[in-house]
Amino acid sequence: MGGIRLKALLHVAAVMDEVSHMADLGIDFGAPKVDINKLRTHKEKVIGKLTGGLAAMAKMRKVTTVRGYAAFVGPNHVEVQETSGTGQEKTGSKQTIAFKKCIIAAGSQAVHLPFLPDDPRVVDSTGALELKEVPKRMLILGGGIIGLEMGTVYSTLGARLDVVEMLDGLMQGADRDLVKVWQKMNAKRFDNIMLKIKTVAARSQPEGIEVTFESAEPGGKAPEPQVYDLVLQAVGRTPNGKKIAADKAGVVVTDRGFINVDIQMRTNVPHIFAIGDIVGQPMLAHKAVYEAHVAAEVLAGELQGNAELASGAFNARVIPNVASTDPAVAAVGLTEDQAKAQGIKVKKGLFPWSALGRAIANGRDEGVTKLLFDDSPEAHGHGKILGGGMVGTHAGDMIGEIALAIEMGADAVDIGKTIHPHPTLGESIGMAAEVAHGSCTDLPPSKR
Repeated sequence: MGGIRLKALLHVAAVMDEVSHMADLGIDFGAPKVDINKLRTHKEKVIGKLTGGLAAMAKMRKVTTVRGYAAFVGPNHVEVQETSGTGQEKTGSKQTIAFKKCIIAAGSQAVHLPFLPDDPRVVDSTGALELKEVPKRMLILGGGIIGLEMGTVYSTLGARLDVVEMLDGLMQGADRDLVKVWQKMNAKRFDNIMLKIKTVAARSQPEGIEVTFESAEPGGKAPEPQVYDLVLQAVGRTPNGKKIAADKAGVVVTDRGFINVDIQMRTNVPHIFAIGDIVGQPMLAHKAVYEAHVAAEVLAGELQGNAELASGAFNARVIPNVASTDPAVAAVGLTEDQAKAQGIKVKKGLFPWSALGRAIANGRDEGVTKLLFDDSPEAHGHGKILGGGMVGTHAGDMIGEIALAIEMGADAVDIGKTIHPHPTLGESIGMAAEVAHGSCTDLPPSKR
């Protein structure tokens, strides 16, 4: 549910940013007044609706829900230390639950850097979502998607941001040309973007958290120590495999806390399955749900003697990834950087939103849609789509079409000749395919 909470706040931030741009069009709403308590209540209402709906659906399907910390006590039993209240307070009661089949979905937690002080001004993504107050200066440790999404919210509410990343760029995994568009649009949010820099120490001071930096490269220069009102740890997540006493059920857990599974999501113990963050990257909710469907089908098939269900397997070719920043950055399948690194020859279809009617009308024409097609000699000029990426407003809402095209083995003609509604942002996908095919009439003719 953390992702939904964050998306609710990102929506608020996006509306605030959009309204601020309206002054350039002659409509000035004035400076926003933020009631942080009301905003926090709205976020919790969103979660309340979802959790209430899930509870109702579980009840309809005769699912018994037990709340608490669970650990295996044998191959067919778990012991649950029950919890109550709004947090994770243990009641002191325990119960043992017997099972024929089991699905482990214990997830992951944010990596906590050992040198950071135990201080309410040092938070992980869960703590940041509590939105206790808006800091003046905020440091994001890690240049990945979650930290930058959280930074977007706090920045729009009034915080100044610094970000520190050990590698040479933000949003690792996305193509640099897409990230460059995001970075240019978001430069105003940041006082410092510190790349190839690592955080080595932090101290609690009355005025804030004093953070010390070091170059990640031998002989490199590092910034002077800085003081922040809020420090967000967003340097990755670690699976919870070591916390459930899996060894007592005979389930093998790796040194890092992952549980290995086969394509049916089955662990080394045949009647125990595992899904989600705990089985490996990418740590994304939509991947976990797909895996859960597979595990549930196989498990139900075995219990019911239904061979068709029992033969289910995880066979998704691609998993989309979305940064719900502003502009959003979304990608699925092979990226241009990966194609280059793997020596895969691709034909690129790049369509700039500066030529897209809807984006111009919206005043948000900075976006780009990019599609990559197989251009190996074996493809004979009709290569299937291998990947795609977008940067721009609502990119995350549109990336599913590119995922479907990859799953269906579409080529540039299939996508380009699919009629897209006009004027929409989504028609940039059809136009990018036309660019790759060489038949796009919405851009100047390419030079031969």
